Amino acid sequence: MADQQRAYIPSKKIDTEFPLIDNDPHIKRVLKYARPGDYAAATATTAAGPGLMLLWERVAPSYVGKGGFAPIMRLTGAISLTAGFLMLYQRSACRLSVSADITSQANGVPLPFIVRFYGFTENKREVDMDMREMVDKVKKSKPLYGESTLSPYMQGVASRNSRYTALWLHVLPWFNFVNHSQHGVDTAKYYRQAERELEAERAK
Repeated sequence: MADQQRAYIPSKKIDTEFPLIDNDPHIKRVLKYARPGDYAAATATTAAGPGLMLLWERVAPSYVGKGGFAPIMRLTGAISLTAGFLMLYQRSACRLSVSADITSQANGVPLPFIVRFYGFTENKREVDMDMREMVDKVKKSKPLYGESTLSPYMQGVASRNSRYTALWLHVLPWFNFVNHSQHGVDTAKYYRQAERELEAERAK
């Protein structure tokens, strides 16, 4: 009863040049929507660490022997794999800023990158993928953002804890692992599109 009586406070709307897709995308959506170039950059980042370590060993040998060099390579590989994953996530959710005068309306700090999901940069491919995914869920009578065992209030708490966190991924990696219904978009557009498609199918 207490959860039902709490007032719902919508998330702040930030004016962007491109459509907002999701201001708190689930980590699975971010990885699913990644572009081929994102995977290529992540692979290059992952390979760079061990590659540079091998190069340095050739140029300036450490003379630690195989027993000493193997742990170094394992540690380098683990760090590089983590860096590759963060690069993939950041490029899928984010893009390097091409305009130095674009600033965050929330705190006035210049953004180090622009976010596709947030509508700060070109995202037509992701907008189309989002519409297709959500319309298909509407047709199948499935929840748009997945099943959740949390109360509406706790879903709001989860959303507020991870909303727009990709803006600070370079400071603190923070991801959304929770299915919730608060994503900053008007979901009526998915239902309208589903109705249009169903009417077109019936008219055939």
